[in-house]
Amino acid sequence: MHYDVIIIGAGMSGLAAGIRLAMFDKKVCILEKHFVLGGLNSFYNIKARKFDVGLHAVTNYVSKNAKGAPLTKLLRQLRIPYDELGLRPQNFSEIVFPEKKLTFTNDFQNLISDIAETFPSQIDGFMQVVEFVKTYDNLSLEIMETRTAREMLSNYINNKMLIEMLLCPLTYYGSAIENDMALDQFVTMFKSIFLEGFARPDEGVRKIIDTLKTKYKELGGEIKFRNGVKEIKIKDNKVYEIITDKDESFTADLYISSAGLTETLKLIPKYQIKDEKSITGKMSFMESISCLNVEPKELGYTSTITFFNTAENYQYAIPENYIDIHSGVICCPNNYQLQESLPEGIIRITNIANYSKWKSLHTSNPEEYYKIKDNLYNESMKEIFKFKPNFKANIVFSDVFTPHSIERYTGHINGAVYGSPIKMKTGKTDFDNLVICGTDQGFLGIVGALLSGISMANLHGLSQKE
Repeated sequence: MHYDVIIIGAGMSGLAAGIRLAMFDKKVCILEKHFVLGGLNSFYNIKARKFDVGLHAVTNYVSKNAKGAPLTKLLRQLRIPYDELGLRPQNFSEIVFPEKKLTFTNDFQNLISDIAETFPSQIDGFMQVVEFVKTYDNLSLEIMETRTAREMLSNYINNKMLIEMLLCPLTYYGSAIENDMALDQFVTMFKSIFLEGFARPDEGVRKIIDTLKTKYKELGGEIKFRNGVKEIKIKDNKVYEIITDKDESFTADLYISSAGLTETLKLIPKYQIKDEKSITGKMSFMESISCLNVEPKELGYTSTITFFNTAENYQYAIPENYIDIHSGVICCPNNYQLQESLPEGIIRITNIANYSKWKSLHTSNPEEYYKIKDNLYNESMKEIFKFKPNFKANIVFSDVFTPHSIERYTGHINGAVYGSPIKMKTGKTDFDNLVICGTDQGFLGIVGALLSGISMANLHGLSQKE
């Protein structure tokens, strides 16, 4: 079974890479360990309900006629019509801190006005940050940035709370490091969240996945489900064969892995990973999904997404306890400008979590694991009810997943959602025909994942002529 390209993992980046390569008549096969597509942005059914995994928002939202934006650029490269995704913009989102609140929409001027009113002495510095972000080429595969977001922000803004409020949504939606953010990642998220915006497909993440799957299949691409990679064999600094969980052998001229850098290298027998500890991701989360018998807005939850911090100082760090209830994200999928209302109200709550504690608990005492999961679901809500209305009486169903769940279903070590702190922008590994795409390549979010797959396919799988 020889192919031009084998792709490990059918997440967003793997699917995009597959489409791009198949478009130019490459013989492509995607190997997926599960029976569903999407990776970190997938879906599941429980109690006759359909839930998204990962998707709070499609970032980088722009209108159909916007030119040069990542969203319209990738759709053109994948030859997918804009209207096919059925994207619906947010109403508004907010950043809530003690005694301060900022709101933003898909019109960036609203955030500018809010900062000018809430932090009048900082507006000039903020506009300098905006100018810096607009002129920074975060999509370059050549720039190796060493500065961090805090270093840059402190050059222009001297109000600590404003810096923390700007960092809160961007770290929660994209930082692989604690209490800061790589500068190019910060710029990516600033552009995608503040300068562009949030949207949601009418049918949730399924719509995006189904669109990608249909396109890939139409182009002749193959997907083999329940066929995770067990071993990558190396000879003369090249991959010459991979063995799957079904003990099937596959060969290709090029191998692209969306499984993560460390996760991929661990599939190579006897390979000594350099700086394994420093390149392995750690940031993970607990998330609850509460289904309600009313729409959230009827209870006072009118924002699409709320990023919050209730502590004196914002901490984006692995907590000593199972979760940190003092900061997080509240997402109300009902509060997009949908064409049809969702079947019931939904409120999703995300908190930073400690993978090691959850993993140890599940291993040593599964019964206690579920009990603590329920307890912390209630504790996370209690913290939110300090500044938002209490919706407990309206809950008709709930589900909670932890870092252990994330690792189990995605294979990401430590349940790390944003992968390695060190990104491989060119996708190159130590092996000539093995390339990384997806989170560890460095582009963030659903749009970023799609762009990553396209970029790596273009760079490594297609010739200049193609």
